[in-house]
Amino acid sequence: MFKKILITNRGDVALRVLRACKEMNIPSVVVHSTADADSMPVRLADESVCIGPPSSADSYLNVPAILSAVAITGADAVHPGVGFLSENADFAEIVAAHGLTFIGPEPHHIRAMGDKVEAKITAAAAGLPLVPGSPGAVDTIEDAKKIGAEVGYPLLVKAASGGGGRGMKVAETEDDLPEAFSAARSEAKAAFGDDTVYMERYLGQPRHIEVQVIADSHGNVVHLGERECSVQRRHQNIRRSPRQP
Repeated sequence: MFKKILITNRGDVALRVLRACKEMNIPSVVVHSTADADSMPVRLADESVCIGPPSSADSYLNVPAILSAVAITGADAVHPGVGFLSENADFAEIVAAHGLTFIGPEPHHIRAMGDKVEAKITAAAAGLPLVPGSPGAVDTIEDAKKIGAEVGYPLLVKAASGGGGRGMKVAETEDDLPEAFSAARSEAKAAFGDDTVYMERYLGQPRHIEVQVIADSHGNVVHLGERECSVQRRHQNIRRSPRQP
């Protein structure tokens, strides 16, 4: 059992982790930006540490500040929640290198599936069907235009890191591509600290079906069945339910 868990997230994500900590009688620490100093997670946590100004890049993505918060509070585990650093393999490795437990996947699993470019490469190697798009990351607008000419429009420019609907921009035509490419990279950099993007054919009305899988370090694995997540706003799920026939 952990002695103290440091939560590197905010909002409802941090609240869920806090509830689990309280149910398990594990002391909790919430890190926060100056903008979130009076937030519900900060008020409910056993301890809180300010790690920077409102910008996510200077606070929730600020690894040195997070490690300082660990040292100050004596936490022995870090829970990243979702988004921010939760899919950053380098962060997971740094946490482990400091003798702490990263509550999440192993770094090599994050690299294989957390990075969407690597995830597509892994899926292709396994023979799974993929949405047509770039074979890897797209670094320049010139390369983006070449992919657009090959794949066709509309196209989705998408952040390789993170999630939550951020870093995703649609280009209906080639004329829209420069703005979509620049906006996606800027948003990805601000949200995840990584401006790597890739491209794929935009599907206007897809079905979003998930199978949630939970595993632990002891080899226990369980799936929670299918769930329907197709009702979205700005590429963000707003309703999840058991899948209907």
